[in-house]
Parts: sequence; structure tokens; C-alpha cells
Amino acid sequence: MKVITVCGSLKFKEEIIKEALNLELQGNVVITPIFPINDTDKDNFTKEEFEILGRMHKEKIKLSDAIYVVNVNGYIGSSTKNEIEYAKSLNKEILYYTDLID
Repeated sequence: MKVITVCGSLKFKEEIIKEALNLELQGNVVITPIFPINDTDKDNFTKEEFEILGRMHKEKIKLSDAIYVVNVNGYIGSSTKNEIEYAKSLNKEILYYTDLID
């Protein structure tokens, strides 16, 4: 069993939710990002609130043994790149969706 934080672009929300479930069914503890309820809700967050969510996501990474990057079609955005670099700096294991779906 590992504690795994899922990272990835919010445009892959459905894939992130599906992969989080799969990881938990494999016996892992999974920590997911906070999602806006719907696409219009992300406009209701202030810049400061987005910064808080970003800091809290890094705290989730600190608590984890590994991160699981949901990089559909190889896509990794700038926020996710930063999370990967942060995880590397903490010597966390990094797993990629594109490596594990086959």
C-alpha cells in the first residue's frame, strides 16, 4: 500500500477520478485535487484561493509516497510540471498514466 497524490490538468477531471478509483481498488490511499463543481465554478475562485489550493496540493504531495500524473495523450501543463519537480525534490516516486494504461 502506498499513499498516492494524483496530479494532472483539471481538463482531465473524469480521467483523474477514474484513475483515483482504480488506484484505491488496488489497495492504495489516494489523495486527489479539489475540483470546481462545474466548469463555470472555476471563475468564482479568486487568485488568492487558487494559490491556497496550489499550496495545499503541495502539502498533499509531501504526505505521499508517490504522485500519479494523469497525462492523457502525454499532456502535462505548467502547474503539473511544477508539481512533478516538487515531488522530485522530495524524492517521491512518480508514476505516469501513459506508462500504466497499456
